[in-house]
Amino acid sequence: MSTNSALATFVEPAAGTSVSARTGSGFTITFDTDEGVAERSGPAPLETVLAALAACTSLDVASILRKKRQSAVGYEIAVSAERSEEHPRVYTAIVVEHRVTGDVAAEAVRRSVELSATRYCPISAMLSASVTIEHRFRLMRDPQDPAPIGATVVVTGPR
Repeated sequence: MSTNSALATFVEPAAGTSVSARTGSGFTITFDTDEGVAERSGPAPLETVLAALAACTSLDVASILRKKRQSAVGYEIAVSAERSEEHPRVYTAIVVEHRVTGDVAAEAVRRSVELSATRYCPISAMLSASVTIEHRFRLMRDPQDPAPIGATVVVTGPR
């Protein structure tokens, strides 16, 4: 079993809005609150969860596409989420859309997204224990073609 660690320190304890977290691998991330602060010094912790999900699944999908000898010329992941109105204001639904451009087979993209969502991405697996996540893709083979190929690949979650 491997372990990870982090140490968080308030930047200005009296203000209580900015926290610097140092990961066990030596990287520092500054977090801030997302409510009532005029000038922020970093992302809110909850929005970094979405960024971590996007990073995790994109690394998986890109690696799988390379192994399938599929050459994308563009690739981005859009992640959006809905939150509950009551505290602790957790995510109640997440949508992950993989946007791929290039001469890539739609089935290769579909299968790569499916493998990441159901087998490889630990962030997706952890979040799926408590929230529904819709994983989908949109493929633009030719930037001049206004009709991309797209589909929902899988929905993961507790329900």
